Amino acid sequence: MHVKRRNFLQGVAASAALSVFNSAQAEAVIASADARADNEDFWRSIRAQYDLPDDIIQLENGNWGVMSRPVMKEYFAQTQKVNTLSSYYSRRQFLPEFFTIVKQTAALLGAGDNEIAFTRGATEALMNLISNYRGLKTGDAVMYADTDYDSAQAAFDKWQQRGMKRIVINLPEQATDEEYVAFYRTALEQNPQVKLLLLTHMSHRHGLVIPVKEVVAEARKLGVDCIVDAAHSWGQLDFTVEDLGADFIAFNLHKWMGAPLGAGIMYIRNGRLNDIAQAAGDGSEDTSRIYTRVHSGTLNMASWLTVPAALEFHSKMGGGKGSALKATRLAYLRRYWWQQLADIKGVELIAADNDHAMGAISSLRLKGQTSAEANKAIAARLLKEFNIFSVHRTGLAGGACVRITPSVFNTTTELDQLASALKTMAL
Repeated sequence: MHVKRRNFLQGVAASAALSVFNSAQAEAVIASADARADNEDFWRSIRAQYDLPDDIIQLENGNWGVMSRPVMKEYFAQTQKVNTLSSYYSRRQFLPEFFTIVKQTAALLGAGDNEIAFTRGATEALMNLISNYRGLKTGDAVMYADTDYDSAQAAFDKWQQRGMKRIVINLPEQATDEEYVAFYRTALEQNPQVKLLLLTHMSHRHGLVIPVKEVVAEARKLGVDCIVDAAHSWGQLDFTVEDLGADFIAFNLHKWMGAPLGAGIMYIRNGRLNDIAQAAGDGSEDTSRIYTRVHSGTLNMASWLTVPAALEFHSKMGGGKGSALKATRLAYLRRYWWQQLADIKGVELIAADNDHAMGAISSLRLKGQTSAEANKAIAARLLKEFNIFSVHRTGLAGGACVRITPSVFNTTTELDQLASALKTMAL
């Protein structure tokens, strides 16, 4: 039987939608009654939405985020749709559908539609913002801290090849918000040639959350622009772009928002677009759109098309501005295992226990062990002897460390096992 093209296309789209709808109805309905950060029954219902390994305790969730089962099914359905319709979809149907997703995502961030552009991740957003920043001249300086992301540091280093100076500061591992603001203010005052500052909202090395909005305000008084790395904070903390106050921000969707790999966001505040140069690969004559500031080539459309499902699941577990349950749970998990080790002399817990600015990420050292080799060995022992997967991190001025990063699907029982293992190793 001959099937008309229109009917075929409608059938593919309907099939994908039905698959997603049914999976969402069957698996993503999460009861909200008694939804509290410490209600293990509620969070077990969240855990049931994930496919997880049976042979390890996964406490390295900072690399990228596991999709929940409903989101993964949506991703499979979108992949099938894109693959089936091929270039017909990409050239005729993708953009209208995609720009609806942009509006939805911008609204959640508290941003305007032309203030955000989707990227393949926060790193791509950072590279475009840093490399194409137009506010520097020969003799100016750029500044970053030891807590900042490696590739962002490397991109700042490249400014030296263009005649700029580079200044590196080492942040205290434990301080109050006021002390961090004062630290940055002093560093900028002592280096008046600095015109561009890199700030990381939540450090990937040890989970430190700095008061970005206050630091940005101090920098602005001194004529310094800030590029903010919010790769790890969005989805862990409850905020919008106005809570950061910065003009240039990079976000991830595939870490803590639960979207498929290959999804991030570049934010440029209205009125600042001309301060970021047009992307090298973009040939548009009209440069008034933010998408002229990033050129990714052919991209994984299915990943971006799955973002609404990820945002919905994020919302169902208490994510999003005004509903901080997810953020509270992640902070609860971090504090839960910290408290068991606070008085263990052989364990050094890095970064302060900050009630109002804490996510899941944290790091530790066994006392006196600051080398990369030693911390790599600690992570290896946790895996070999206790089936606990973690990762060592380097780059902090205070030395290497082991990063522990639970997610919403981790249980307090698993964290009890972590605490017990570390107590044994600290003897």
